[in-house]
Amino acid sequence: MELVLLFSSCGGLYFYRMGMELQRKTVSTGLKKLINRFPGALLFEIDRITAMYPERITPYYAELIQECGDPLWKQAVPDSAELEHAGLREDPLEEEGFSPIPGVVHRYPDRVLFLVSDICPVYCRFCTRKRRIGQARSREQLLLDREAGLQYISRTRSIRDVLLSGGDPLMLPEPELLPLLDRLFAIDRLDLVRIGTRALCTAPGLVTPELAQKLGRYRSLYINTHFNHSAELTPEAGDAAALLAEVGLPLSSQTVLLAGVNDDVELLERLFRGLLRMRVRPYYLHIMDLTQGTAHFRLPLVRVVSIYKELQRHLSGMALPRLMLDIPGGGGKISLDPGGVPEPVEGGWAVTAYSGERYFYPEVPGG
Repeated sequence: MELVLLFSSCGGLYFYRMGMELQRKTVSTGLKKLINRFPGALLFEIDRITAMYPERITPYYAELIQECGDPLWKQAVPDSAELEHAGLREDPLEEEGFSPIPGVVHRYPDRVLFLVSDICPVYCRFCTRKRRIGQARSREQLLLDREAGLQYISRTRSIRDVLLSGGDPLMLPEPELLPLLDRLFAIDRLDLVRIGTRALCTAPGLVTPELAQKLGRYRSLYINTHFNHSAELTPEAGDAAALLAEVGLPLSSQTVLLAGVNDDVELLERLFRGLLRMRVRPYYLHIMDLTQGTAHFRLPLVRVVSIYKELQRHLSGMALPRLMLDIPGGGGKISLDPGGVPEPVEGGWAVTAYSGERYFYPEVPGG
């Protein structure tokens, strides 16, 4: 194969192989589109990076990328920085240690994470499960794991909340997804089932009117989606959200705070306001997990707190997601609310308003 060296307009020097190797199934149609649109501006060595962290980009998401190195490019296109592990771990949240059986993470007493798929429309470069996404289990093993997971959830009486994730559950064909939901909703003690999906953002065409109608038949089914940038709030994404909202499905979104992608107060404000207009409630703003291959997306915690404090001054409670930290080592998620925790002072408490001003709140006598 001919080896072609490309000088990147994004500040790096990288290469890819020309000819037949570019047609391998490991190179997505979306990536081929980007190669054609931005010749000489690639930020990676295809073979070397995707051998460790597979690549997948939908043609839809590729079309949203406006220039080399823009915020959507950084989320979807492999970068050699992923190979700089910076002492981080493959599984910093200890998910494997909380897996009683393959595909089920049971960290909290009353809820489980059920990994029902190994693929997504786009393999996000900041993914906390880089160790397994795209590293597909065989179909036979996946079906066995799903059945074992259903049986575990059915017999474990403390479980009341199931989050379907993976991978992306909406990548499952309807003949697999709908029977899976049928089995879960046959368990009367479950309060809710959530589908964690980024398809509304990366492949909104997966949400068809027919699928939305079928999903709308399930009681207590919630859709947790994922948008990181206002450029992702397209008419197509809005249409997908509308299909789900109009059949009565509650929609919420999580966002991951990413260096060079969305670490900007004005940008985040546009994103969260735009989500509300799409009938999607901003739910969580995640601090980056300490996952191997993602160090270049991390922000100093002092910067995270500064951004969030400023957001608190500009957004209503409906538009402001909770700032969340997933504790390394398996401690679970905690909500951080800078300035919102009262400080004890003589006779009561000091509280800080959205403006930054401090006020006195008296304690109940004898309290």
